[in-house]
Amino acid sequence: MAADISYANATMDNGFSSIVSNHLKGVGRLFYLHPIKEMYERHEDVPNFFRQSWPYFLIFMILEHIVLRLKGRKGIRLNDGITSISHGVFQECGRLAWRGAESYLYTWIYTNYRILDLPWNNTLTWYAAAIGVDFCYYWMHRACHEVHILWAQHQVHHTSEDFNMGVGIRQSVVQGWFGFIFYLPLALAIPPAQFVMHHQFSYLYMFWIHTEAIKSLGPLEYILNTPSHHRVHHGSNKYCLDVNYGGVLIIWDRIFGTFRPEIEKMHIVYGLIYNQPSFNPLYLQSFYTAYVVEKFKSYNTWGDKLRAIFWGPSWEPGTARLGDEGQKLDIVIREKYDVYLPAWCNLYLVTHYAVVFYGFFDLTDRYMGMTPISVLIIVSYIIASLTIIGMMFDNSKYAPILEVLRCSALAFLTRSVASTNPALGTSLQIFYVLSAMFWCLHTLKLLEIKNRSKVE
Repeated sequence: MAADISYANATMDNGFSSIVSNHLKGVGRLFYLHPIKEMYERHEDVPNFFRQSWPYFLIFMILEHIVLRLKGRKGIRLNDGITSISHGVFQECGRLAWRGAESYLYTWIYTNYRILDLPWNNTLTWYAAAIGVDFCYYWMHRACHEVHILWAQHQVHHTSEDFNMGVGIRQSVVQGWFGFIFYLPLALAIPPAQFVMHHQFSYLYMFWIHTEAIKSLGPLEYILNTPSHHRVHHGSNKYCLDVNYGGVLIIWDRIFGTFRPEIEKMHIVYGLIYNQPSFNPLYLQSFYTAYVVEKFKSYNTWGDKLRAIFWGPSWEPGTARLGDEGQKLDIVIREKYDVYLPAWCNLYLVTHYAVVFYGFFDLTDRYMGMTPISVLIIVSYIIASLTIIGMMFDNSKYAPILEVLRCSALAFLTRSVASTNPALGTSLQIFYVLSAMFWCLHTLKLLEIKNRSKVE
């Protein structure tokens, strides 16, 4: 009996130690800290570290909000923070829909045309992959600011007028497809598993440098990309434009002349130079691509049409590739876009958002066992739901009727859940029916949601 108790205690201790160890590893990956001995031979075996890190993203965002409030700052705004998370969910939904197809070309080049056979489990390969991925990220990121069609995708990441960790997951759905070509030279030497792993670590590291809660990292500022350097990159002030493209390392900016330090006591204005005020993630993902198409159509010669796509965002006929520096605006202060919602409305949106979020994570657990059509249907539901929630944060006149339609459709569709989980299915049906009835009985005239802007 004593032996059984001892064994049970040992098992519990080992289980607890394992949980703690896994969480420490999860947090460590946000800072590019990962045991080098944990390598993978096949790229299919590399875990989706980015998806596993979502709990840590949310925890760090909450901690950042608390720190900022303790410093007397406003912290993360509900509407802007949820919009950032929605963009991250959009990006992951895209990956679920095309099931990692981005890496197929890389693997094909490596299999057929590699010029070096680096051992996948060698420490030098690990470091070569880390440096190679970061070097290619610098040029990919720089191209996203200097090539108009690439900027049309990357601008999503710059749409927030705040600068916090939520912005770290505010990503474009299709930028991965446009930017992936910059990493393909690595396929001549770096094994696919090493590339996939470090590509994820690079983006995990860049999550936490989106913050105003950390002022400086001291001597590390000379080597690493830090919150201070990245604040400059996200600014709309003229001195912030087209600088600090680094991912993990800032040395590439120092080498290629694109580094600019943060100026103490200089107020940085975040967001796009020509802001598009909205909390609608679908609109923010797509509006600039429509602008590029319009600019393309506005010119008569094919030379100007192509330059409108492949030259810089500021290019106009008769100017340099990146536009006329003298004509670029210097944003020094502006009002932030905001919309006032009653507390009950915010509570409603957060509740529905949580249900959608739960559905997203449930999909990430089950999607490999589902048919592509089923995945596409659920992904469409998630994107539509987050879009309508964003429209409600915008106080769009179309949002109430769209919410009625969404909740009515979901009340009908949750009947399928009732067959496998009656309690959950019935609860969801009641939840959506009541929500649909609520928006049928209330109009914006009764709701009285008003726009509110505030200089900060």
